Amino acid sequence: MFYWLAELFGFEGGWNLLRYLSFRSGGAVGTALVIGLLIGPKFINMLRIRQGKGQPIRDDGPQTHLAKVGTPTMGGLMMLTSIAVAMLLWMDLSNLYVWACLIVMVGFGLVGFMDDYDKVKKRSHAGVSGKVRLLFEFLIAGLAVTLILVEHTKGGSGGNLYLPFVNGPVANLDLFYIAFGAFVIVAFGNAVNLTDGLDGLATMPVIIASIAFMLIAYLVGNKVYSEYLGLPFILGAGDLAILCGAIVGAGLAFLWFNAPPAAIFMGDTGSLALGGTLGAISVVAHHEFVLAIIGGLFVVEALSVIIQVFWFKRTGKRVFRMAPIHHHFEQLGWSETTVVIRFWIIAFVLALAGLSTLKLR
Repeated sequence: MFYWLAELFGFEGGWNLLRYLSFRSGGAVGTALVIGLLIGPKFINMLRIRQGKGQPIRDDGPQTHLAKVGTPTMGGLMMLTSIAVAMLLWMDLSNLYVWACLIVMVGFGLVGFMDDYDKVKKRSHAGVSGKVRLLFEFLIAGLAVTLILVEHTKGGSGGNLYLPFVNGPVANLDLFYIAFGAFVIVAFGNAVNLTDGLDGLATMPVIIASIAFMLIAYLVGNKVYSEYLGLPFILGAGDLAILCGAIVGAGLAFLWFNAPPAAIFMGDTGSLALGGTLGAISVVAHHEFVLAIIGGLFVVEALSVIIQVFWFKRTGKRVFRMAPIHHHFEQLGWSETTVVIRFWIIAFVLALAGLSTLKLR
C-alpha cells in the first residue's frame, strides 16, 4: 500500500524513500515485529481457552516433554498475520512473484491449520492423512510455480536450472520446472515442519535462512550486482527481500513467546507455511540448491526421518534412538536448551556456507 501511495505522489519528498528496497525491508521487519509482540498475548490467551489441553504430547518421547502438556499450538497464525500485514503495507503488490509466495504461505498455512485442528480435536498425533496433505501441498505449490515460471519466461530465465559454484544455467527444464519447483517447495515446507519439535528450534534457523535470502533476493533483483557476481538476474525478485524481512520480524516476535519454556507452539500452521514460503523464494531467485545448503539443518532433520523409517521397515532396527534427529540427541542426554542452541549455531554456519557460493563461481 505504501509503495502504491508513493507512486501516486510521484515519489516526491519523503515518499522517495519508498523507492529503496532496503528501506521497505527494514519497515517490514519493524512492522511484523511490533504487530507480533502486540497481538501475541491475546492470541495465546485465545488459543489456550479454545484448545483446552493444547497440543498432544507424545508419550514415547523424552519424558521432559510431558511438562509441556497444556501448551497451546497454532502459533503460526500469529506469525502469518504479522507477515501478511507487513507484506500488504510495504511490498509492490503489482509484482506477480509476491502473489505466488503469498499463495504458498496462505495455502500451506491452511493445510497446517487443518492438521493442527484435527490433532487438537481428536487428541491424537495422527492429524490429517499424509497423502491428503501432500496432494494439497503439491497442488498449491504447482499453481505458485506456474505463476513464477510465467514471470521467469518474461524475464528470459524461463525454466533454467542453476547450481552453486557454477556460472550460468546448467540446463533448461522447460515445463518440467513446475514439477521441480513444486518439489522444492513441498520438501522444504515439510523439512521445517519436522524440525519444529523443541522450543525455538525451528524459529531461529528460519530467521537465519530468511536473512540470507533477503540478501540473495536483493542481489538477483539488481542487474549490476547480479552481473558482477555471475548470478541470474530476475527482474522483480528484489521485492522478496521485503517478504524475508517480514518473516524475520514475525519470527523474532514469535521467539519472544516461544523461547523455553514456550508459552505457545508454532504448530504445522506456521512451520509448513514458513518452510514452503522460503522454498518459493528460492525458486523465484533460482537458488534452490543454495537453499539446501543454507537450510541444511532442515534437510538433515528430514533425512533422519527418512533413513529411520526406511531402515526400520527393512531390518526392524533403528539407526537413531529417536527421529527426527534432535530427539536422538535428547535421548543421548543432551538438555533441550543444549540441543536448540547448538542447532542454531549449525544453522548460522550453514547460512554462511550458502552465502559463500554467491562469490565462488
